[in-house]
Amino acid sequence: MSTSPTTTTAAADRTFPPVPVPVPVPVPVPVTAAGRADRASRTRRRWLSEDGAATAEYAIVIMAAVGFAGLLVVIMRSDEVRGVLSDLVRSALSVG
Repeated sequence: MSTSPTTTTAAADRTFPPVPVPVPVPVPVPVTAAGRADRASRTRRRWLSEDGAATAEYAIVIMAAVGFAGLLVVIMRSDEVRGVLSDLVRSALSVG
């Protein structure tokens, strides 16, 4: 058996030249009447968009419910309402 020396190159030993990455160059866009109209239409669409409308409606309903609950708490703490409710409960629980 004869063994001949073999030369192997490990993958870590290999180096590759860097690949140049193209950098995009901003191209100036001429402002024309059509460009201004397009920008205005985008702004108008953004303002007229109904994105988030449901969330705003929920917030308004929740605030109204909190206000109504606060009003009920104030009403229920009054002595007159407390007396009426206790009389109503007594009459409902009385036998005959």
